[in-house]
Amino acid sequence: MVDTGTREDHLRRRKARTRAALVDAAQSFLAQGRTAVPVLEITQAADVGMGSFYNHFESKEHLFRAAVDEALEAHGEMLDELTTGSDDPAEVFARSFRITGRLHRIHPELSRVILSEGASLISSEFGLAPRARRDLGAAAAAGRFTFHDQDLALALVAGATIGLAQLLHDQPGRNDADATDRITEDLLRTFGLASGEARRLCGLPLPDIGGVPLTQAGPD
Repeated sequence: MVDTGTREDHLRRRKARTRAALVDAAQSFLAQGRTAVPVLEITQAADVGMGSFYNHFESKEHLFRAAVDEALEAHGEMLDELTTGSDDPAEVFARSFRITGRLHRIHPELSRVILSEGASLISSEFGLAPRARRDLGAAAAAGRFTFHDQDLALALVAGATIGLAQLLHDQPGRNDADATDRITEDLLRTFGLASGEARRLCGLPLPDIGGVPLTQAGPD
């Protein structure tokens, strides 16, 4: 006799695999800028049945929303893991932005999914926006950053994030590390840090991701 608990575990794992396959397929379409695709094409790309789609999502729009939210949160969780170990909120902010800029080349598909969010990135409950808001607030509370309006400060960071990502995709030969650090310095100075301090924070070593040393310069 098959144990009921074992059967339920098997069903849960199968449902999780199906949902993950659909989200992965949706993220691939988002990265390609293809959202006007029929559900059938999505299920074919995910290698699941049409009926399985509606067991998980009410519509294609719900799937794409989940795909973006999960990509944003995956990025955010990665930043949380890679920005630990510092008591200086200005350093945490700088490290987070510097890592994000480099991830556009290391994980281009994830980057394009995030770019698909466009201006809505600033108001998302997932990923970059809530963490940037947290870090900006912490740096201001510690007297490291100065700004009059946190929402405007977040808008500035979001604009720089999206603009840098698009630039690096449009100019694959540009040095991503140098471009990212220059923009990070500019942001730090805008938020009140002296030029020397901004340069120092942008010269600190960064952790590796999957064996890729983030401090290594990209293409010239």
